[in-house]
Amino acid sequence: MDYFTRKLAGRTIFITGASRGIGKSIALKAAKDGANIIIAAKTAEQHPKLPGTIYTAASEIEAAGGKALPCIVDVRDETQVLNAVKSAVEKFGGIDILVNNASAISLTGTVATDMKRYDLMNNINTRGTFLVSKACIPYLMKSPNPHIVNISPPLSMKPFWFKNHVAYTIAKYGMSMCVLGMAEELKSNGIAVNAVWPKTAIHTAAIEMLSGAESSNFSRKPEIMADAVYALLCKDSKTVTGQFLIDENILRDEGIVDLTDYACNPENKDNLMPDFFVEENLESIQEYASDKPQIAKKTSTSESGKVERIFSAINANLSSDLVSKTGAIYQFNVKGDEAGVWFIDLKNGQGATGKGEPSQPADATLTMDSQSFFAMFTGKLKPTAAFMTGKLKISGNLQKAMKLEKLMTSLKSKL
Repeated sequence: MDYFTRKLAGRTIFITGASRGIGKSIALKAAKDGANIIIAAKTAEQHPKLPGTIYTAASEIEAAGGKALPCIVDVRDETQVLNAVKSAVEKFGGIDILVNNASAISLTGTVATDMKRYDLMNNINTRGTFLVSKACIPYLMKSPNPHIVNISPPLSMKPFWFKNHVAYTIAKYGMSMCVLGMAEELKSNGIAVNAVWPKTAIHTAAIEMLSGAESSNFSRKPEIMADAVYALLCKDSKTVTGQFLIDENILRDEGIVDLTDYACNPENKDNLMPDFFVEENLESIQEYASDKPQIAKKTSTSESGKVERIFSAINANLSSDLVSKTGAIYQFNVKGDEAGVWFIDLKNGQGATGKGEPSQPADATLTMDSQSFFAMFTGKLKPTAAFMTGKLKISGNLQKAMKLEKLMTSLKSKL
């Protein structure tokens, strides 16, 4: 096999978390070359909110031209991992490539992170990556061009990457530390071990469940990660290892400079949400999270009473249609210059707003300073960006909280 033809025909690729999202996109990209794909994921039955199972993914892979082996695998379970690796070797004769994609996320601070969630993230992200790598390495050693790719970020000790979600950062950095150590450990065996991470938010079913359908407007398609990983896998494993690579940088090095088609909304390609952990994104992310106001001053209105104006505008735009589409009650704990408690009732009648706590329990409680509140409702701060950078705290139903984005969009021209 000439590995410089940029083809993966006949190669056997073990991918964790390949039933949907980035993992499935990588699988489909390789399948077009005629690769053998082991779909190692937990989803054997349809999730009530997330599309796709290992079996539907297998059908798509085979339709794309590859061969598929769906395996029920929880990467926390050593027996399941070892059985899947054994099945892969029995069916395809070996393993050439491992993609550690399975991951769990909780963007919560220390006090808000329960230990069950902490253990989930670390057991899937760090321990799972280590375990699956350990099980595959003996077979990778027999491959003429072996690769391990972890979907994990560059390592950086800047406190900013830890302060809002220290448990998640530890778990993802654990995957990256596997790259750092294993690359050096396995260099003499010719096994390349690298990390690939997106520069911008990637739109998957999981992120849509986390932040709503509007997340597509500031995200790229998973295909950008698939194309980047594909380009890496087509390289001679002895020439690239121990690298922490960014998707769009890989593609630019391959001569792909126009990334417009990767944007879910091409018209918004220059206003994408920067992803975590990328040093070149730090300044733009800090703009979202900064305590300094990022709002252009309006000459027609005074600087005081901004929160009051927001609620007046919301009240003027309430309707039974908005209530039927939203079905939630929100409480806002506003801090800073215009501190106070407010509510929006989008569950009953024609809707209502007011000062103080709602008469019925809130479905979601949002806490932020008054400057962030005004910026969000005037379109200068994306709610998801505010949440992911710690500027917005949400308790209760996160999905219902993110439904507010449509209301914010409708108010842009009215404020």
